Amino acid sequence: MNSEAQWGQSAQQFQHMLSEGWGKALQAFQQLGLPSLPTAAAAPVPPISFDTEKLQALQQQYVKEATDLWNASLSGTPEARDRRFAGEAWGSNPLASFTAAVYLLNSRSLAGLAEAVEADDKTRARIRFAVEQWAAASAPSNFLAFNAEAQKKALETQGESIAKGLQNLMHDLQQGHMSQTDESLFEVGRNVATTEGAVVFENELFQLIEYKPLTAKVHERPFLLIPPCINKFYILDLQPENSLIRHLVAEGHRTFVVSWRNPDESMGQKTWDDYIEHAAIQAIHTVQDITDAKTLNALGFCVGGTILGTALAVLAQRGEKPVESATFLTTFLDFSDTGILDLFIDDAFVKFREMQMGQGGLLKGQELASTFSFLRPNDLVWNYVVGNYLKGETPPAFDLLYWNSDSTNLPGPFYAWYLRNTYFENNLVKPGKAVVCGVPVDLGKVDIPVYLYGSREDHIVPITGAYASTRHLPGKKRFVMGASGHIAGVINPPAKKKRSHWIRSDGKLPATHAEWLAGAQEHAGSWWTDWTEWLAGHAGKLVPAPKTYGKGAKYKAIEPAPGRYVKQKA
Repeated sequence: MNSEAQWGQSAQQFQHMLSEGWGKALQAFQQLGLPSLPTAAAAPVPPISFDTEKLQALQQQYVKEATDLWNASLSGTPEARDRRFAGEAWGSNPLASFTAAVYLLNSRSLAGLAEAVEADDKTRARIRFAVEQWAAASAPSNFLAFNAEAQKKALETQGESIAKGLQNLMHDLQQGHMSQTDESLFEVGRNVATTEGAVVFENELFQLIEYKPLTAKVHERPFLLIPPCINKFYILDLQPENSLIRHLVAEGHRTFVVSWRNPDESMGQKTWDDYIEHAAIQAIHTVQDITDAKTLNALGFCVGGTILGTALAVLAQRGEKPVESATFLTTFLDFSDTGILDLFIDDAFVKFREMQMGQGGLLKGQELASTFSFLRPNDLVWNYVVGNYLKGETPPAFDLLYWNSDSTNLPGPFYAWYLRNTYFENNLVKPGKAVVCGVPVDLGKVDIPVYLYGSREDHIVPITGAYASTRHLPGKKRFVMGASGHIAGVINPPAKKKRSHWIRSDGKLPATHAEWLAGAQEHAGSWWTDWTEWLAGHAGKLVPAPKTYGKGAKYKAIEPAPGRYVKQKA
């Protein structure tokens, strides 16, 4: 068969892989607890065509690289340049090394075919995602029959690693999710979420925690943190040395945090309006009531920032301005650029979700957690398949990954509203389009100073999405970019002296993030120091720290922090 015919057949096989083989892979993902992933991505792949020039160039490149690989294998062990195959066992095993090198060549070629597809951007992105998932799942390192390191370890341990791997597999099947850390070493309230405080208010949606001051005097304006409700609040209070909450308390802020209840079936009817009115707004008013402060400072992280922004717009529409300044960390208000998550969202998916749970029910926490993991499959899925099951290893203790595995549910109506009005229709930035708590939302009325932070490598809230908020909030704004991703960029205490952050000294906020970055200066270390200085300017004078939690009989301490709600499992 000539080369053109071979490549014509390859294109047909590529189409078959996308339409049928990928569907089978998605069924396997569904068995792992990923109903949202196949629902979003399993739409029939339309007939596809390829850019002829790109296809010819790819063909020539493939032939050249395949020839080079074959020649290298004849003269020695070909090098597979990928960290999955970097171990000594791979390099010393010619067959394993050749298998890995062929896999990498074919993966690159499949990726090239995806880029050569002639289609709209969203279709091409979905094809690219499908190819990436397929390539990640089919790596020879994922299979004992091909993994040279796992085979070597099995021989060295006389099969003990295989037995341990089977034990790990059975354990994970019983607990319902893949272990990313040794979860037995952590306990909420014992060695994570340990900052001293007390629950001073609770309703069916959240508990409000007040933290014990660490200074003799505190700023007169209290501080309220609203974390994402798709995760638990202690990402902000992992260990004393990397706790944003403890940092705030140590800086003299009277600090309160919303600890979301992990929804069960009794909360299956709760809506976005409920979370705005009876959680965010309730928390703001409760902090005012406890502290007798006319205004407070507030922070929203990720979805917590979207909730805070919506609540502030509702309050502004009612003529209320209880928040002096707001901080938004890796937050979407404008959902025009949602990065990789956009490929899941279309009209059919949104309507399906509304039909499935728009009138009631729960979106299970494990579904969300698994979907986010498959956005980085090599790091957050297959890495643990290899380590836990093929090599029989116990993953190292890591507080952040323990938090990541502690998933939360979401009420179906809340999720359905959020899906349509943010990711799909982007209604929050269309004045009056979204109606929340009976009033039209207009972010243009949230006229307060804001601090906006985005992470450079964030794959959940891309930096361009975080920056887009600057176009919709009319108050004085400060935008800062940090290095790393969605979590590591945020949880970056100054004492670690890690990573960098970027600020524009002229304070200008041009139309695009690229223009902003062109005039930004890099600063070594954490952005926390810049934020702490900014926040102090909005926190008011220093007053004596309170001696007790809460206020009188109405807001007495219910139980010690971190409270009951955060300990509820999904």
